[in-house]
Amino acid sequence: MPELLPEVPPSMPRGGNAFTRWIGRLVMRLGGWRVVGELPDMKRVMIIFAPHSSGWDAVWGLAAKVALGVHVNFMIKKEACVGPLGWLLRRMGAIPIDRSSPGGVVRDISRRFHAQDAMWLGIAPEGTRKPVERWKTGFWRIAKTARVPVLAVYIHYPEREIGVGGMFELGEDAEADMLRMRESFRPYRGRNRGV
Repeated sequence: MPELLPEVPPSMPRGGNAFTRWIGRLVMRLGGWRVVGELPDMKRVMIIFAPHSSGWDAVWGLAAKVALGVHVNFMIKKEACVGPLGWLLRRMGAIPIDRSSPGGVVRDISRRFHAQDAMWLGIAPEGTRKPVERWKTGFWRIAKTARVPVLAVYIHYPEREIGVGGMFELGEDAEADMLRMRESFRPYRGRNRGV
């Protein structure tokens, strides 16, 4: 049977402990999931996670993050971060986002990248679980402003894989960059659709 998880590079932010890693691995094994590919040895990275077509994506993504024992922040609508679930999500790395102020989000998240020694941030570029014609540009603007590369991470339900794809350095043309990145996700199928 293939390995359940890749090796975690030394510069990647760590999180959790032996017990939480065990829980994450148990969830991954029970679901039949694995993480494939090589994680880059970098301190600051913007992760784009696609195709995002189901609430289950978050379950498997968080299980993989916990199983790896890494600290990856992720952006989530502020409405999801209320009550006990909100406390748990923030503890797991959630950054609540006020979607009515997109310019402020770009500035605030870019500052976080510069203020921390190491930060990996994940976002679903589709911005929703519904099919979309175009990706949201916020992740590109954040990565460009913070001067961090973009790492493609896919979820592929037919093989029950979360895969580390290509690393992208951004140019000056957002449309060209986003088209290039989106094309890299074409072979993969989410729970309800592809990209």
